[in-house]
Amino acid sequence: MAFALPLAASGLVVFSLYYLLQWLTLYRRRSHMKRENGCLPPKKLAQMDPFLGTDVVFQNLRAAKKFGFLNLLRSRHAANGLTFTTNTYFRTTINTCDPTLIQNVLSFQFQDFGMGPLRRNSASPLLGQGIFTTDDEIWAHQRALIRPSFVRAQVTDFSIFGHHVDQLIALIARRNYIVDLQQLFFRMVLDSNSEYMFGESVGLMSENASESATKFHHALDYAQQGTILRLRLGNLMFTHRDQKFRDSCRTVHAYADKFVGQALEYRRSQALLPPEKREKEDGVRQKYVFLNELAKDTEDPILLRDQIVNMLLAARDTTAGLLAFVFFILARRPDIWAKLREDVLDHYCEPLTYEAIMDMKYLRFVVHEALRLFPPIATNSRMANKDTVLPVGGGPDGKSPLFVKKNNVVTYSTFVMHRRKEFFGEDADEFRPERWENLRPGWEFLPFNGGPRICPGQKFALTESSYTIARLLHAFSSIENLDPTDWREQLTLSLTLNNGVQCRLTPAA
Repeated sequence: MAFALPLAASGLVVFSLYYLLQWLTLYRRRSHMKRENGCLPPKKLAQMDPFLGTDVVFQNLRAAKKFGFLNLLRSRHAANGLTFTTNTYFRTTINTCDPTLIQNVLSFQFQDFGMGPLRRNSASPLLGQGIFTTDDEIWAHQRALIRPSFVRAQVTDFSIFGHHVDQLIALIARRNYIVDLQQLFFRMVLDSNSEYMFGESVGLMSENASESATKFHHALDYAQQGTILRLRLGNLMFTHRDQKFRDSCRTVHAYADKFVGQALEYRRSQALLPPEKREKEDGVRQKYVFLNELAKDTEDPILLRDQIVNMLLAARDTTAGLLAFVFFILARRPDIWAKLREDVLDHYCEPLTYEAIMDMKYLRFVVHEALRLFPPIATNSRMANKDTVLPVGGGPDGKSPLFVKKNNVVTYSTFVMHRRKEFFGEDADEFRPERWENLRPGWEFLPFNGGPRICPGQKFALTESSYTIARLLHAFSSIENLDPTDWREQLTLSLTLNNGVQCRLTPAA
């Protein structure tokens, strides 16, 4: 016993010296890296609690609860410049709206940054190991699986879109033309995209939607609300104890599992057929089904489920949100409605074709302006997976090189960047589609992200949105706003309207 204490003390000393040496070596290497690259420290947000950052976390949560998180970000950037840091529970976050810095993170230095464990842990109960939570080889493999499914032939086939827009127009009529369009857009897009991805529509546009479909729809909403709350809590995520969130994730997974099982059965049945008869029924080629294509490359049911949930959620929310913001503005701007309807009618044909939509120039301007003011992914982030240096972001003006430690998070706001006057004019806060006649932005306009992780379904979303807008402008002669309030943000994994799109539509003669 007499020898045990000195031995334990000696071990503690050796252990302490080892870690002190490690820390000094790391400090020296990082100091050299900063000097060699001329790095300057970034501006810091003034915090009442600079060590734990409790004030920042609770300020974020309060603002989100009052539908004002994005305006809070704008005010912080207005006071602190393009790039500044915050510290929350021993985690440093670099906040930016500088397109040069964003381009380096997403493209030039893509290998230096990833999703990081915080994002994976916050989203994994819902999204598992899908394309939006994974990195490196897993992500590359999943991207390779998905990308071929968005070739032009599938994207420009309006047979699925058309049927569900027909249902939307009929449902508006059944409700005497007084509706919340955002609610209907979410249902229609989920119906349309589930048919494209599963081969079978969820069926929410029906007046007799099944209980399982309705439960799935609501579970998607609740599960992603919980996901964004977990992300905002950061290192306090362990405090999130919500059984309804867990149940909602299980409901989503169970619904998707049913179609995964069908896709795997389809894969097995096709393998038994001779090559010339595969993917044909009575000699006629079967319709394209996204999940069946994925199942050709893997038999892993969990991988297939995670992929389809990731894609379905992303496709539903971003497309429905874009449509909602377009009609939210149109209901308040009869001048834009009239000009857009004239453009649509000038090029409209039956059946409506992809080429006709491409000729609707003002429609393209309206969609781009909605994406600018209300980007589907209003904020995003990446975590440094090693010590690295960004060419901008340091110093009081944000123009000097910036040293980024391993595990530091870079959070970037497209919402703030898209409203910068130096890029989009003094009227950057106004909805003016005409600005796109001569506007050719680069990285300052990122509605679908950029670099290797650019959204693979952006053409699909733009085509579906444009088709839907054109069909509605053809079917209805006017729109009347029934909501006197301004827009309120609903910020989950994507940006939508908390107050919806309350309006009255007038059918065309």
